[in-house]
Amino acid sequence: MWTFISRNGLILAGFAVVSTGLIAMTFYATKDEIAAAQEKQLLSVLNELVPHDKHSNELHTDCIIVKADPLLGNQPQRIFRARQNGDNYAAIVETTAPDGYSGDIELVVAVDTNLNSLGARVIAHRETPGLGDKIDLRISDWIKSFTDVSYSEETRSRWQVKKDGGQFDQFTGATITPRAVVNAVKNAIIYVELHGQSIFESPSSCGAPDTLVTPDIASTGSQTNNHTNGRYQ
Repeated sequence: MWTFISRNGLILAGFAVVSTGLIAMTFYATKDEIAAAQEKQLLSVLNELVPHDKHSNELHTDCIIVKADPLLGNQPQRIFRARQNGDNYAAIVETTAPDGYSGDIELVVAVDTNLNSLGARVIAHRETPGLGDKIDLRISDWIKSFTDVSYSEETRSRWQVKKDGGQFDQFTGATITPRAVVNAVKNAIIYVELHGQSIFESPSSCGAPDTLVTPDIASTGSQTNNHTNGRYQ
């Protein structure tokens, strides 16, 4: 009896090892292709948020990597600069909402030099299908709520979901997800407000992973709620 059980256990263990190995091999064989596909999708999103007629530079090369900051999800992020004939037009910020219902939500947020949100897109998420996944443009138009929305000291209180007294819709049965996205977009705008000059003046560094830009103001969680509103050129 025990011999039979042991033999079946060894067979199951063997299947598990083989399956794990196949999964690992598949991952390593396709990770470069997946990364390339993600970059292609990102490039498409960049030009969707800031159309070609709004910039004359190459967005994917006019880029810096900034150090981890609470306003951007506490991890290094890329910021792409849009310029029109040499004039600064917008910063397109990669950011992470760390408080999604099912984990991190990866976004890009376009902010012009007057601190208007030009738009936002969710790049990756694991939110619940049929509920929180409405943040995905392929599922719903909700993310377009951030297109051409102004931000200022006077309007800051409206940068919340309606359940919290703000202007953005929440989803029936799923408030956590849209609340996390609204907060992430707002924090990206605040980051640009605090570091706008440094963002546009820093040399491009996205081709050098070890070269991280240190903004001229060290933003902290407390600065999210206590910052001086201002514009930059």
